[in-house]
Amino acid sequence: MPRTKLQEIVFTVIMVFFMVYAMICYNIALNVGGMSNEVFVMAFEELVIMGPIAFVLDFFLVGFLAKKITFRIFHPERDNPFFLILGISAVSVIFMCPLMSLAATILFKDAGVQFFAVWVQTTALNFPMALCWQIFFAGPIVRAIFSLLMRGYRAVAAKCRRNKAEEERGESQSAGN
Repeated sequence: MPRTKLQEIVFTVIMVFFMVYAMICYNIALNVGGMSNEVFVMAFEELVIMGPIAFVLDFFLVGFLAKKITFRIFHPERDNPFFLILGISAVSVIFMCPLMSLAATILFKDAGVQFFAVWVQTTALNFPMALCWQIFFAGPIVRAIFSLLMRGYRAVAAKCRRNKAEEERGESQSAGN
């Protein structure tokens, strides 16, 4: 899990891509009557719009709320980390699904006077998919990718520290001669 702001940004970008792209594919498939190869291509057009919206919502609002609410229920010091991850994931979906459905309703649906009904329907159709996708697929995949990235980052950072220490030893030895 992220420990610094930069790590949070990286984690959020990866999660946004996996969640938003999948949900866009799901919604396009619902609209056109099923999945096809074309759906995967069409989804990239909406991702350019919906991705930044999801990032801003998650990074500046929902991520904070999800952690705050989850930490009221579970305690990091005594509870199993699995429950913390599930709590944060579920609470994130509880907030993000209606917010992103609202954005999609405003931007892509010609709801007119039926705006509220269309938004509620969109949220209701999206919520089960978003929750299952987050808990069973996107969450584990993104945590695995993030873990690999951080492992690689730590290895590179350790190598840089060793190289710097060797350079400093070499400089001090040549200054002593």
